[in-house]
Amino acid sequence: MSTMPIISKLYCSSSQTVLGVRRRPHVVNGGGFVVTDCSGQRVVFRVDGCGIHGTKGQLILRDGEGDALLLMRRKGGMVEALSIYKKWKGYSLDYEGLQNLVFSLKEPNSCLVKSNGIRISTEPRAASNKGWDFEIRGYFPDRSCSIVDNRGNVIAQVGVNKEVEKLMESKDLYHVVVKPGMDQAFVFGVIAILDYIYGESTYC
Repeated sequence: MSTMPIISKLYCSSSQTVLGVRRRPHVVNGGGFVVTDCSGQRVVFRVDGCGIHGTKGQLILRDGEGDALLLMRRKGGMVEALSIYKKWKGYSLDYEGLQNLVFSLKEPNSCLVKSNGIRISTEPRAASNKGWDFEIRGYFPDRSCSIVDNRGNVIAQVGVNKEVEKLMESKDLYHVVVKPGMDQAFVFGVIAILDYIYGESTYC
């Protein structure tokens, strides 16, 4: 089984991993969400929405200790407003705070399209003739979507426990199944951007 470190091999597990996601309310923590192991006891990642640091179109993924791993920024400006796609850039952060571009995500410039048009390219560019490495299939607000590689393999799946959903009548709790060898930090960086795109807990 090969590992696919995009942020770091520290976040690649040799076995399939199920992680829980709990959204934080804007009023309490400025939004964002917390990712825990399947017991719900140990925090694995935390995502700060832009309500925390007050910059629109900017998100931070932290590890369980609270150290920043990944900075995600949406490009702005008139060119972006007129473009077919909106672009996000994901930068890994080292101890000195230096930024290194690790992925780009393109979203179709329309909120009305329930399309599979969200695609991700990793850096440095892999030798893919498709021009992208991963895409989103399904619809994130329904908690029914997957991140799929350009060969059609599912590398992570977002789902919800039906009993929990009935009990809570909300999409504040859901789970993500990450396939063996896949970089979990990258997966939750992408999920943080999806959360923002659809105006959920990270949006401000």
